[in-house]
Amino acid sequence: MLKTQHNAWIHAMATAAIAVLGVFFGLSDGEWCWLVLAVMAVWTAEALNTAFELLADVASPEFHPLVKQAKDVAAGAVLIAAIGSAVIGVLVLGPYVLRVLREALL
Repeated sequence: MLKTQHNAWIHAMATAAIAVLGVFFGLSDGEWCWLVLAVMAVWTAEALNTAFELLADVASPEFHPLVKQAKDVAAGAVLIAAIGSAVIGVLVLGPYVLRVLREALL
């Protein structure tokens, strides 16, 4: 997936950033669980979307409007997972980031 999907690289960078921030802030086990679930949701959605697109291309190599709609829905599922994961990231990491920013400004 990393070889062929541009968005997978974006997910990989976000995953690495979350891991670095989590270690830097010394997150609790519960906070890690939320972040791992969020990351897992995005990677799962991206993998299923990629598999679906590949299967759709084999089943209908020529353009078909219904295949396009199905691909758009699958891509939308990845977007939903990414937005939900971003919200979880803000809820978990936001207080730590705000604390660091407050300390830097004072």
